[in-house]
Amino acid sequence: MMNHYKIRSVRGLLIALLLVVAAASPLFAQSASDEDLAKIREQRAALDKSIAELDAQKIGPQLMADVQIYSKAADWIARHSEFYRENYAKQTLAVLELGQQRVRELAAGKSPWMTKIGTTARGYVSRVDESVQPYALSMPQNYTPGSNKAWPLYVKLHGRNGRMNEVSFIKQHDNRPPESGQDWIQLDVYGRTNNAYRWAGETDVFEAIADVKSRYNIDDNRITLWGFSMGGAGAWHLGLHHPSLWSSVGAGAGFVDFYTYQKQTELRPPHQHYLLHIYDAVDYALNADNVPVITYGGEKDAQLLASTMCVAAAKKYGVNIAQLIGPGMGHKFDPESLKKFMEFHRLHSQTGRPALPGQKEIRFITYSLKYNRCEWLTIEEMPLVYQPATVTSEIVADDTLKVTTTNVSALRVDPRISPNLIIDGSSISFEPPQTDEVVWATLVLEEGQWRKLTADQAARFAENPDLHKRHDLQGPIDDAFMEPFVCVRGTGKPWSQANHDWATWTLDRFSAEFDKWLRGKVLIVDDTQVTEEMIANKNLVLFGDPGSNSLLAKVLAKLPVQWTEDKITVEGVDYDPNLHGLSLVYPNPLNPRRYVVINSGHTMHEKDFKSSNSWLFPRLGDIAVQKFTRDEEGDQYQEETVFADVFNSLWHLPSGLKPAN
Repeated sequence: MMNHYKIRSVRGLLIALLLVVAAASPLFAQSASDEDLAKIREQRAALDKSIAELDAQKIGPQLMADVQIYSKAADWIARHSEFYRENYAKQTLAVLELGQQRVRELAAGKSPWMTKIGTTARGYVSRVDESVQPYALSMPQNYTPGSNKAWPLYVKLHGRNGRMNEVSFIKQHDNRPPESGQDWIQLDVYGRTNNAYRWAGETDVFEAIADVKSRYNIDDNRITLWGFSMGGAGAWHLGLHHPSLWSSVGAGAGFVDFYTYQKQTELRPPHQHYLLHIYDAVDYALNADNVPVITYGGEKDAQLLASTMCVAAAKKYGVNIAQLIGPGMGHKFDPESLKKFMEFHRLHSQTGRPALPGQKEIRFITYSLKYNRCEWLTIEEMPLVYQPATVTSEIVADDTLKVTTTNVSALRVDPRISPNLIIDGSSISFEPPQTDEVVWATLVLEEGQWRKLTADQAARFAENPDLHKRHDLQGPIDDAFMEPFVCVRGTGKPWSQANHDWATWTLDRFSAEFDKWLRGKVLIVDDTQVTEEMIANKNLVLFGDPGSNSLLAKVLAKLPVQWTEDKITVEGVDYDPNLHGLSLVYPNPLNPRRYVVINSGHTMHEKDFKSSNSWLFPRLGDIAVQKFTRDEEGDQYQEETVFADVFNSLWHLPSGLKPAN
């Protein structure tokens, strides 16, 4: 039997181990000292004052963002107490000084970091939430300002790092020399920290790329995408969902699905199960036929399974994905494999992608109109939501391209690809473009036959008068937060005070979670402050009920629900608004090219962001009713989903999704 001394010793050892774990884990992060916090507040205020004194109009938004990232970094680390390491307070003060140095340089009419060899931090203002977001850019040793050379771009996605924030990211990349033999510009993406480049993290990747392209001469046909661990998951996701954007894709040790990676044996309900197809990259393995892909896993790494799964899934289509396995390695590259991995990218970067309109023969698959483009073709409509839509093409004669589709009812095609298409047996001909401005042709499937729309018909089609699901207008609720949005709170008298209080709590929760986990401040306005410009350019996210929120009252008649003071009716079922909350996404009746969202932010929450990124999938589909229960303390709610579904391709219920099996 263990004596009391040994028990105390073991207990002491466990406590010591817990303290070590606590020191290493972001969940146990401590604030900086009062003295350091005071210095940070003082120096950030001084930096903000210096930035305000700059001539922003003369300097321009890009260079201003290159300075604003330093203030933003100090703001977020202090407000969220993210001093995960002992030196983070010191790093924050150093970052603020770097910001002041840039202010002095801009005030003198200079911006030396724009041409500096090696790595420097940059910034841009996101269209999503008007936040300033950082990225890092590495210029090669042979970079010459003013040269006409079109540079290849390597886009590198970082792995998950629970101690990462803007301060540590900037310091990690500050003044780093270029890699040996680097003959490309390298973009290290921040991705709004740790979300596997999903949601606004995905938008961040493309906004950062666009910002780099606007500053430097980048060769569009020579953009390499790669990453390791969470960066590998991001490479699988972005590489296979957008296959015609990259000269090659490299995925190291990143997950490719939810069920296998999380060892889940119980299926999610249909409105979650089918929506896993949005992000499960293994479902898009066919798209590796359109872009060279290489994957790596350590022999002893559990995440080697992800590589093996994708390789096997692609092989079923007769598609080859190059695979490297590090002998005896765990969750990291061995030197020889890394050398082969990067050589693969170098060779494909040298070759580059085919020039526009791209390669003629493609094989493309998608489960969502969010990811609807490959080379010269864009899928505009899918009859069945979250079912595979495929397009394949093959050359059958010098001037004829045979195209075969499944689950596709509308397409747009670059007419330069071929003068003659045979699409599912229908013959379509194109006249050669007479100008450099190419107008893509719109094709629709009607009664089993494809036909090309006239210019007037195509313009009418683009207006989407019948409210079909389209790209960026396909749901689910969470999709609304990948593009510009504004949250609108009601200021009137609620029909139900209980419902209004729950909606207010929901908005507060979304604002706090977006701030912490997606690194931006949610724009919130009163319903009386909504402008025509907001309606035209942003997704409207309305909180409250038709009594409290005048915008909700204005659009209610055109939403696919009924809502009175006494009941909320969805699919013929009545719910008590004093006990139930309604959440949905739908084309905005005030501007059908944008969404309106009712009483919801992201449908995954803090515990999911803290957990594996594979949990960051939609929870409520397009529409849900939740029973809410207020805690005894009165400041929190428990929610139970009593109804959830997705709309079909015409934004109607029922969706037609079958029980998951």
